[in-house]
Amino acid sequence: MKKLLMSLVAVVAFATLNAQSVTPKNITGIVKDSLTQQPLPQATVALLEGTRSLANTQSTETGSFTLSTITPGNYTLTISSVGYEKKSMPITVKSDNTTIDLGTIWLITEGKQLSGVTVTAEKALLEDKGDRLIYNAEKDASNAGGTAADVLRKIPALTVDLDGNVQLRGNSNLKVLINGKPSAMMARNLADALRQMPAHLIKSVEVITNPGAKYDAEGAAGVINIITKKGLQGFNGTVTASGGNMNRSLGSRLSLRKKKIGLSLALSGYQYRNIRESEVVRSAFSNGSLVNTLTQNNEADNLGTGGNGELSFDFDPDSTTHLNFSANVWGGDFPSDETSHINLVDHTGQEIQRFRNVKHFSNPYGNGQLDLGYTKSLKKKDQEFSLLTQFSRMPDNYFYTTDRYILEEISYRDKSTNYSRNREYTVQADYTHPFTFNGRKDTTSLKLELGSKAIIRDIGSEFNVEQSLDGHSEMVPDPSQSNQFDYTQRVYSGYTSVRLNNQRKWGLNAGARIEHTEIKGNFVTSSTHINTQYNNLIPSITLSKGIKQQTLKASYTQRITRPLIWYLNPWINQSDPKNIYTGNPALKPEINHAIELGHSINGKKGFSLNTSLYWRSANNAIEYLTRVDATGVSISKPENIAQRKAYGININAAGQPNKNWNLSGGTDVRYVDLNSVALQQRNNGYMWSINTNTSYKLPKEFTIQAYASWYSGWISLQGSNSGSYWYGLSAKHAFWDKKATLTAGVNNPFQRGIWQKNQQSSASFQSESNYFFVNRSYRLTFEYRFGKVSADGGKEGKKIRNDDSGR
Repeated sequence: MKKLLMSLVAVVAFATLNAQSVTPKNITGIVKDSLTQQPLPQATVALLEGTRSLANTQSTETGSFTLSTITPGNYTLTISSVGYEKKSMPITVKSDNTTIDLGTIWLITEGKQLSGVTVTAEKALLEDKGDRLIYNAEKDASNAGGTAADVLRKIPALTVDLDGNVQLRGNSNLKVLINGKPSAMMARNLADALRQMPAHLIKSVEVITNPGAKYDAEGAAGVINIITKKGLQGFNGTVTASGGNMNRSLGSRLSLRKKKIGLSLALSGYQYRNIRESEVVRSAFSNGSLVNTLTQNNEADNLGTGGNGELSFDFDPDSTTHLNFSANVWGGDFPSDETSHINLVDHTGQEIQRFRNVKHFSNPYGNGQLDLGYTKSLKKKDQEFSLLTQFSRMPDNYFYTTDRYILEEISYRDKSTNYSRNREYTVQADYTHPFTFNGRKDTTSLKLELGSKAIIRDIGSEFNVEQSLDGHSEMVPDPSQSNQFDYTQRVYSGYTSVRLNNQRKWGLNAGARIEHTEIKGNFVTSSTHINTQYNNLIPSITLSKGIKQQTLKASYTQRITRPLIWYLNPWINQSDPKNIYTGNPALKPEINHAIELGHSINGKKGFSLNTSLYWRSANNAIEYLTRVDATGVSISKPENIAQRKAYGININAAGQPNKNWNLSGGTDVRYVDLNSVALQQRNNGYMWSINTNTSYKLPKEFTIQAYASWYSGWISLQGSNSGSYWYGLSAKHAFWDKKATLTAGVNNPFQRGIWQKNQQSSASFQSESNYFFVNRSYRLTFEYRFGKVSADGGKEGKKIRNDDSGR
């Protein structure tokens, strides 16, 4: 810890010395209409260094503007105003300049150029940025009124099953971030969280399969970064309302930015309905002989309700300094009530048990998070220092009651409470230093990145069970099913990496990250303790070469998955008496090795094709395993199964046959091999997925869209799951001068739902389960945008990124 603090002090001191050598300058000018020659008030003036905004302001009533405290260097000045064409010009600020007066700058009215045609280029629905695949969700009309799970279903390389479980290239051990920072809600239960996040909040989604050293090592399969919509310059806002048979939402976002200060507020409420049925037939064995057979039928129809809000504030005291603060909260309750009819017979077919189990399961959850960040741009271009802090607190509680009936007479009742907490403290420092080398044949640019980070997680859980053995008498506590669990995890890390590019289109990103983890657990009631620590050195390297419109790349990295409280908590969920779930405090971290070879090509009409060959190998792979005892009760908990390997190919393509038509899609085919020597069990096979999406713009501001996806099913150590499909149609109309849109959408209109089959087996059991998910849905979404919107409203505030997105 002392070494970490010393490195932070050194980085801060180095950054301060560099900052003291900068002498600020000013840039002034006047913006006017080229036809009327009248001043243009409230025109947005921004100074860019590359693609990064360093300073911005708005012109006054007389059209004048001033950008203050500018350091020497080469920049681009952009001037924009609603109804006018954006103007850009190069600006060089020298050390002997005090003020640069640009005089009068004339803006041309849109569409008034002589002998010219104005062409507006839009982002493609799918973009390949080399180290990440970007899906621009806001360009997809069919997302209106849906959920985050609906959005992720349309991204190649991802598979989302009918219950919302996500895999990236066949691996579910991934990290999902919100705006580059972790969300405790996403870590708690990803499937539930995605169902409860309205799609209208999402701007884009980034899928990163081989994160570099700057990223946290968490997330064996990779990183998914969900980027939400933000307001632009001036005062503006949106109101969105969506209604349908399966989900509905209401939300609003307000944004105000003037000169150096920005303020935004977003609020949203939502509901999601889940209807399912299932039938399970499971046989238990002992020494190869049949002991009993369980038949169970389940029915569930649940409606979850929740909301979220975020308040953010940022301040630019000068052109090189940025301060940002944000506070956000998530909360709600997603019940999982279920009625089960259970029948157990022995090996001769003689009935042992028959009863009806009624479960009332509640999961009130919440998450509050505070971020405070400081970013300083130093003398050189791309030279930057940032110091970021974060605090989050997440109460995550589980309550259930079960009533057991025999011949409609109650015979047993129990009640369980599990109060859990998760407090997380993080501090992070990053420094980037650029270098430029001028050779005889080309120029090479190099960026050195250094950083350190500390995360402290304070987690606890208190769980109790009360029982009434006859269903009528007073409930009494059961000490054997009650405990108090305290858990602390500390992760200290440091990284260094270099990014090299030259004019011959060679690129290298290489680095290493070291992480030290300390874990302490204490079962207070039973006086049992856990105390362990370990170090991980995580190397990463990506080499690329551009050849005209093509790029070749090769990469290698390691990833780690640490078992968090939701895997470690020994609380026993017995709400279904024949299917019990619990955690495993003895879990070890999962280490994943990843190699990838890639090729991409960008052609005419927005065409792009990306192909990747990949290999994944995980030691101590974590997977839920099930065992069945002689009474027909199954117990499932996460365990280290030894080894998981995957070999595959991923192909993604996108294009625009004409200016109104967009096409995109992809496929992923992989061979998966899972092996556990300890359990003497192995399973392997091929898995595949196909995804396609198309949209077409019609006259009079109408857009139609269609999408479809097919999955072969999943393979686990103990079994497999059958395939599924998902498809949808939508139509959108923009009106009121494009400030309002109305979108009608339908998913899977030709059947009420879909059946899936799951087969599992081990030495102690064989089971076949058939699940029916209601997935036919329809919705109508209205969105209205108001206020004055113009160009970039300032710098993007940096925040803590546990499982850093590296943006």
